[in-house]
Amino acid sequence: MSKWLNNAVFYEIYPQSFKDTNADGIGDIPGIMDKIEYIKDLGCNAIWLNPCFASPFADAGYDVEDYFKVAPRYGSNEDMKKLFDRLHDNNMHIILDLVPGHTSITHPWFLESMKAATNEYSNRYIWTDSIWEDFRDVSNIAGCIRGISARNGSCAVNFFSTQPALNYGFANPDKSWQFAPDSKEAIATREVMKDVMRYWLSLGCDGFRVDMAGSLVKNDTNSKETIELWQNFRAFLDEEFPNAVLISEWGEPDKSLKGGFHMDFLLHFGPSHYTDLFRGEKPYFSREGNGDISEFVQKYWANYKLTDGNGLICIPSGNHDMARLSHKLDPEEMKIAFAFLLTMPGAPFIYYGDEIGMKYLEQVTSVEGGYERTGSRSPMQWDDTDNAGFSDANTDDLYIMIDPDANRPTAKKQLESENSLYQEIKKLIKLRFDHEALCSNAAIEFLYAKEKAYPFVYQRIGKKGSMLVVINPSQDEASCTVDFHANTQVIYSNNGVASIKDGVIIAPPCSACVYKMA
Repeated sequence: MSKWLNNAVFYEIYPQSFKDTNADGIGDIPGIMDKIEYIKDLGCNAIWLNPCFASPFADAGYDVEDYFKVAPRYGSNEDMKKLFDRLHDNNMHIILDLVPGHTSITHPWFLESMKAATNEYSNRYIWTDSIWEDFRDVSNIAGCIRGISARNGSCAVNFFSTQPALNYGFANPDKSWQFAPDSKEAIATREVMKDVMRYWLSLGCDGFRVDMAGSLVKNDTNSKETIELWQNFRAFLDEEFPNAVLISEWGEPDKSLKGGFHMDFLLHFGPSHYTDLFRGEKPYFSREGNGDISEFVQKYWANYKLTDGNGLICIPSGNHDMARLSHKLDPEEMKIAFAFLLTMPGAPFIYYGDEIGMKYLEQVTSVEGGYERTGSRSPMQWDDTDNAGFSDANTDDLYIMIDPDANRPTAKKQLESENSLYQEIKKLIKLRFDHEALCSNAAIEFLYAKEKAYPFVYQRIGKKGSMLVVINPSQDEASCTVDFHANTQVIYSNNGVASIKDGVIIAPPCSACVYKMA
């Protein structure tokens, strides 16, 4: 694995919403290049760039029309190469968002596959033999497209009806139209996706975040075939691009890491209890103090043990698919949340604008398949000029409306304020880099994470020492007894310092403290 990943802090960029340089109301690659210093000054040393390939944008680019071409609205392949080079010149890295499971309905492969006559692409996608047969009870298939061409059959889709599923085979195929994962049809899909990866890695990309990574092989109830598929991808990368990083949207680290991914995201759905932290009905990091972190810790610990030290579990501040961190937390609560996010194992991911407390916009009209997610995709707020410095376009021409609040947070205000959320995050990132025991691969032990209780206490154990983290998001003082015997030195605190004596910790209200242990 690339050594840079052990000490990476990622900044997620939604390209259409970050910075527009040609006044068309849509962010672009030159805009990202203009803001590299901003990202670097925050402390982030890596970027996750959301889909940037040519697309009809029915699902914000997660419906790819050409895997080998940058969407013209963002720039050109040459622009992308310049971005790679500029980041590397700044000792930064970048991963692209790869969508291997489906394409758009306008992709040339799909247009060929719709033809009645058999051709090279007839089985690039998953088609039944009859227009009257659908995909009921087939796992990892969301529905179907049918009646749109002369071909007699229904085509599987992975999410929206504009996203036909690519064919990587079926575990235990039992129908004539179901191909095994080692069939020539499934292998053809796998090999062309290697060509896609090969192209961008050769251009300078450092790796990929893989969309819906656990869903490629269908009817794969135990994920055995999907794991083997990714092991094949990993072997290809190890041979040709050994430093290439793979990060999965899977949510089951024991499976994704076994498949050869370096990291796995905790998802906002499924069994992780991630939403209990920031977005649930009673978020743990709310000062109301009615949350519960115990189930999250139990699930995290179970997954952590399964990784056996071979990979990283990532806890993002948020992303383009969920309500912003600020939806349930105010800036002071978010400071405590980031003290947690930036002292946990795994590479942290900061969603653009979360570092300044950008708001989730309620009831925004859906744009590019965003629906309720659109409220988390509004343009980045840079300053107090028109359109918050995002674009010189007419306000009505912005592809998503900007936060209309005159007091909306901006990067400029946050940079100028000594006690801003931005400054606290910058301080925490530096703290992480300064202490090996706070970085991605250092071990963790949970010392106090009781049901519906505060504070939250854990220890990070590195090769060069240990750190104790005490977090009390509650508005009330909180205490606990922990079993450790060590001298401690405060190296970070927000809202007061917790007292530690004879194993008893008393944490001030709304506080976060980090101690170096002797």
